[in-house]
Amino acid sequence: MPSPRPAPTRRSVTRLSLPWAEQLGARLPPLLVQAERVAATVMPGVHGRRRSGPGEAFWQFRPYVAGDQVSRIDWRQSGKSDRLFIRETEWESAQTVGLWRAGGPGMAWRSSRDLPEKAHRAELLLLALAALLLRGGERVRLFGLPRPYGGRGALPLIADGLAGLAPRPEDPRLARHARAVLFGDFWAPLEETRAAIGRLAGQGVRGHLLQVIDPAEETLPYAGRVRFEGVGGDAGAPALLPRVESVRPAYAERVARHREGLAALAAAAGWTFASHRTDHPPEAALLALHQRLAPA
Repeated sequence: MPSPRPAPTRRSVTRLSLPWAEQLGARLPPLLVQAERVAATVMPGVHGRRRSGPGEAFWQFRPYVAGDQVSRIDWRQSGKSDRLFIRETEWESAQTVGLWRAGGPGMAWRSSRDLPEKAHRAELLLLALAALLLRGGERVRLFGLPRPYGGRGALPLIADGLAGLAPRPEDPRLARHARAVLFGDFWAPLEETRAAIGRLAGQGVRGHLLQVIDPAEETLPYAGRVRFEGVGGDAGAPALLPRVESVRPAYAERVARHREGLAALAAAAGWTFASHRTDHPPEAALLALHQRLAPA
């Protein structure tokens, strides 16, 4: 569903015209510091996700990718085709969490200079979650990148890798039994999100949707005559409302239905769903998210 966004200011248009990687690189050091601080705040309430038992009796093959150790290639399985394969245990797969963050101009919007952009908050939560997972001895991979990362020193590499994140929540390299967390505003039609989760569920991946939204997208706090303009190439025509407060009840109902739809489609695939507003502290969302990833 479309969200209410006033026309971007000249300042915001200038920022969006810069290459995304350049914008990201310019703020990585403070973003990493903030992510580590948020993770450290949450750490006392976190319990490890690792389960007992080696899980060596269950294994599967996955394609070899750049960065894998050559010693892990299963030559017998690889000899049956023209591809190389890695033999990976269920335990290894279950200890990998794939992370994805939506991009695009819609995620770069904010209703106030006092609030972070949705993309910035999503990146902060992604990196803070990665820090918790790495500290717990688990592996983290970004959608679209060739290999997972492990070890507490891997967080800067993950931050650098955000610039190469897959544009869509798709990654055929994610192995069965892996977990995934998708960060975005998820205002797109429900069918698009349903299809994305369905593809991952079809790979045997279970996970969590975290909807990151600006408070104005939920409350529509404007009054009087307001002109709304979308962002992005497919935003549609501007909408001019003479009394925007008159549509607030209908808007709130539509937001509620959309959120209920997201929760329902996530549950149908064995996933979980939560929503986070950028005017709320990130620590509570991070702790709840980490707990939702705990094995049953």
